Amino acid sequence: MKKLTDQMDEEAVSAFTACGYDGKYAHVTASNRPDLCEFQCNGALAAAKQYKKPPMAIAQEIALRLENSSIFSAVEAVKPGFLNIRVKESFLADYLCQMMEADDYGNEKTSQKQTIMIDYGGPNIAKPLHVGHLRSAIIGESIKRMGRYSGHEVIGDVHMGDWGLQMGLIITELKERKPELPYFDEAYSGEYPKEAPFTIAELEEIYPTASAKSKEDEDFKERAMQATYELQHGRRGYAAVLNHILNVSVADLKKNYENLNVSFDLWKGESDAQPYIPAMVQKMKDDGFAYVSDGALVTDVKEESDTKEIPPCMILKSDGASLYTTTDLATIVERMEKWNPDKIIYVADKRQELHFIQVFRCAKKTGLVTDTTQLTFLGFGTMNGKDGRPFKTREGGVMRLSSLIEDINEEMYRKISENHTMSEQEARETAKIVALSAVKYGDLSNQASKDYIFDIERFTSFEGNTGPYLLYTIVRMKSILKKYVQTGKDAKGCKILPAASESEKALMLEAGRFIGIIQAAFEELSPHKVCAYLYDLANAFNHFYHETKILAEEDEKRQAGYIQLLNLCRGIMETCIDVLGFSAPERM
Repeated sequence: MKKLTDQMDEEAVSAFTACGYDGKYAHVTASNRPDLCEFQCNGALAAAKQYKKPPMAIAQEIALRLENSSIFSAVEAVKPGFLNIRVKESFLADYLCQMMEADDYGNEKTSQKQTIMIDYGGPNIAKPLHVGHLRSAIIGESIKRMGRYSGHEVIGDVHMGDWGLQMGLIITELKERKPELPYFDEAYSGEYPKEAPFTIAELEEIYPTASAKSKEDEDFKERAMQATYELQHGRRGYAAVLNHILNVSVADLKKNYENLNVSFDLWKGESDAQPYIPAMVQKMKDDGFAYVSDGALVTDVKEESDTKEIPPCMILKSDGASLYTTTDLATIVERMEKWNPDKIIYVADKRQELHFIQVFRCAKKTGLVTDTTQLTFLGFGTMNGKDGRPFKTREGGVMRLSSLIEDINEEMYRKISENHTMSEQEARETAKIVALSAVKYGDLSNQASKDYIFDIERFTSFEGNTGPYLLYTIVRMKSILKKYVQTGKDAKGCKILPAASESEKALMLEAGRFIGIIQAAFEELSPHKVCAYLYDLANAFNHFYHETKILAEEDEKRQAGYIQLLNLCRGIMETCIDVLGFSAPERM
């Protein structure tokens, strides 16, 4: 289906061209003065320069031409040459009826389907998820869902950190604690145990202990660095330990991500890129891109247009060890060979911008990707506490993600149980659903690149621009629809009628905006635009609800029209919250 504004544009174009003016000036937009009109067209102002006529004269010609429009009920020319427009209630009702009958409420899948990979999550294994992992997971998941809704093939990869010094630290600490394990015997040639020699709780204690030791004990640090080197160069026993670390960590990570309603198609880590590094490095050398500088292997990535210094991209350290840069480049090689994506999107802290500039330029320059492959960095801001600093526990430490979710679940449970309308079990289950909306909407309603204040009290409120407010609106719609059915009535086959009030028309206009909203937000990687639309639609519905006695309406045909309008709005809202990564309960 064509967007509502596209149909209006076509109507305006026909009027402009019929009057002898170029149709390019006939662009209709939402009014910036909704107190005066619903839509506006400012084309007469621009056309005046080309046709050397007063803009008001052009606007009056267009308004006269549109007097008998099938779409517009009123088109008024106002000084200095604006066209103030109102839409016909009958046209709008017919448009919404078409949306009701169409698949996906009239949204059409893209005609240019792409294979898109999204690199998000980025947890380090052997360490619990903390609040710093929240934004990447939430934003990345919404981008993935919006892309799929738009018709693209989207592949999500968690891309874990499993290959740096932290692995050497864990191996070294484990060797000190359990030197008898076969992984540390270089002469051992048998099968290694299938069971890991540690639990997730032990693993999460081993790493910080080893990290603290390395800062105080130079010998321990040297041994950890040597263990890292040997792991990266194929030592069999250390590779088996890494495999155990991965299995134990991933099982725990999956549980934590499931609590956020976040899932990945690929559970790849930096270690998966290792087989691609030798050939990649050799090719960079052979093609003359990589050279030795201060012992390290680097590639120049600066460009003439740079306004600030962009350092060379380091491929290998002086001791031959790989870096974050190396594994990111090798991961691109793997992705191009296995999936050949049209686009790769990286969702990470915006402070990593320089790193991704270097990686992207190096990948393009050295031919790791094609000329048409798009490499995109979506950098996000920090999640801060009320003090404006990165979110911490009350004691000042980094908060575990599981603790944050638990706190919000409890706050939501407290608010829901105050109504005393649910059993404890139902209240707990409902609280979990609503708490997730509070977390996700609280994050996604902000522009990704900006820092924001994580305010539990505000985010869990049932009023204002919050997730719970949206869910409460959906639940209110469900309640009305359920009560209507319980009266024995059925609106199936009934049509949405032309609006009988300003609040009803405002709601219909908001519903009519839905086509193209998700696709446009995906193209701009801006989930906050879906959030803004949802909030506007919820406000329009609640205004209509408070002014209209839906279930007490005596005219059954009009009441059925109201019910169909509610069905459409409920469906639109549930579609939007689904692409944002949360859902609505049956009642609250």
